[in-house]
Amino acid sequence: MAGVSRREIPQLPEDSSAPIRDGVPEHGRVPKYYAVKARVAALLEELGEGGALPAERELAERFGAARETVRQALRELLLEGRVRRRGRSTVVAGPKLTQPLSLDSYTEGIRRRGLRPGRTLISLDRHPAPAKLAGELGVASGDPVWHLERVLLADDERVGLESTFTPVALLPDLADEFDPATSFYRYLREHKDLVCAGGEERLETVLATPREALLIGTPPALPMLLIHRLTRDPAGRPLERVRTLYRGDRFSFTATLKAVTDR
Repeated sequence: MAGVSRREIPQLPEDSSAPIRDGVPEHGRVPKYYAVKARVAALLEELGEGGALPAERELAERFGAARETVRQALRELLLEGRVRRRGRSTVVAGPKLTQPLSLDSYTEGIRRRGLRPGRTLISLDRHPAPAKLAGELGVASGDPVWHLERVLLADDERVGLESTFTPVALLPDLADEFDPATSFYRYLREHKDLVCAGGEERLETVLATPREALLIGTPPALPMLLIHRLTRDPAGRPLERVRTLYRGDRFSFTATLKAVTDR
């Protein structure tokens, strides 16, 4: 390539999803915290999943860096999900849980990962539907809807928070019949002969509110993956409106893409 020397062309990383020049700005000077982060990342490989990192003071002495520099490196590794807090220690985290963007229930998705799904009930209440929610669920404004809020668990670890809204007219006996520790979709299928046939889903990144962070057990500054879902039955009737927060350090999502043909 004319005008470009070989040394100006960065070597491609082994992982094709990684940045070409990871952490290196155009002027070529690597920030101090990033150099420390790279060395801590190498230490993670040595320790293995669940291994405890040395204290910040020890890391600072080992790498000849200020403790605040080490702290910034650890913060980034925490946000990336490569380390996690366990009591007062920082330990090497395992791989993220990968969930498909599909109509599968949370239970089915977690079981495919070889983990034990669970849920902790926060509340199950009736509320009059605000106008926007009523429109989404196909009911009149002010009609009663159920609000089911649960903490999501994977092998007893808190990994998310789910809020489900559904019309009381559709499921009048929900509070008496439904076990909140189990799958809502299974309840619909086995007790009401209702099937989730389609819907719309939107994914975005947010920061948890203080209340949400407390329920999930994470720092308030930890990024979350937020999924909005409106699910419909085969006739197109809305069944539920769901807002689910997933820990950004524990989850990633996949989608299968299909070609669209212009007509």
